[in-house]
Amino acid sequence: MSFTTDIKQEIANSELESHCQRAQLSALIQLTSSLTISKGNLGILIRSESPTTSKRIMYLLKNLYDADTDLQIAKKTNLKKNNVYTIQIDRDARKILEDLGLYSARGLESHPGYEILMRNCCAASYLAGAFLAYGSCNDPQNANYHLEISLQELETANYIVKLISRFDMKAKIVKRRSRYVVYLKKADYVSDFLALIKAHDAMMRFEDERIARDLKNSLSRIDNCEIANVEKSIRAGQKQIEAIAKIIEYDKFDTMGEKLMNAADIRVRYPEASLLELCDIYQRNYGEVISKSGMKHRLNKIESIADSLEEK
Repeated sequence: MSFTTDIKQEIANSELESHCQRAQLSALIQLTSSLTISKGNLGILIRSESPTTSKRIMYLLKNLYDADTDLQIAKKTNLKKNNVYTIQIDRDARKILEDLGLYSARGLESHPGYEILMRNCCAASYLAGAFLAYGSCNDPQNANYHLEISLQELETANYIVKLISRFDMKAKIVKRRSRYVVYLKKADYVSDFLALIKAHDAMMRFEDERIARDLKNSLSRIDNCEIANVEKSIRAGQKQIEAIAKIIEYDKFDTMGEKLMNAADIRVRYPEASLLELCDIYQRNYGEVISKSGMKHRLNKIESIADSLEEK
């Protein structure tokens, strides 16, 4: 199964208080249904390509309203040929819509009223319902962290962005063909959203993959840095050895003084050693403690002597 399917399965299996069930069903009905009128009676027609989503809708309708539902399954005629699950509600449709905050004396509402989502837990359940309806999330093995909810109306997209911001997450909207997509890109936001909608197993899997990738990237950066430092040390050592050879060529080696001569001696004997390694070798050979800066100063002095001989 895909990561998105796993998330939706977790949402569909989550235990909720009745007020949170109401909020979740409000989102599901709002985003997946249309109204029908038959013989003057109002009905609700729900369509979904997800069996998990359809099953959750039927469970919530039965649990909250003891609703009579008629489920039909048909296969789409396009290339994907997915199943389409259709749920028809004919009895008490207006009553259900009114209780979900989606219908009032003004007619259909663009989103449920404040009394439905005034609790944070209910707002989170509404967002879980929205994801269950039209959400998707990249697999955590993909370094491109991305979670989105695809919506038909811009007004609905703006409402969901505002609802997400209640939980200190910043979502954005992009238009993709005829739909409006609310999305989260930052890894922290994706993780927080999964926890918010009670997809805790998916959140843990996301965090595990994220930590493993970050650790691997950190180790790669350390390795690259160490390789670069070794290459830098080798280049510096080669330049210093060339300077020492120049001083010997001009027969000026014995005139440099004992400390510079000793530094030159171990540099030639250990051409690939780092400054820190040279300091340790110097102490063992000559009994003098010398710092990295002190060793660097002596080697720089040797290069300066070679440069001055070249100029002359």
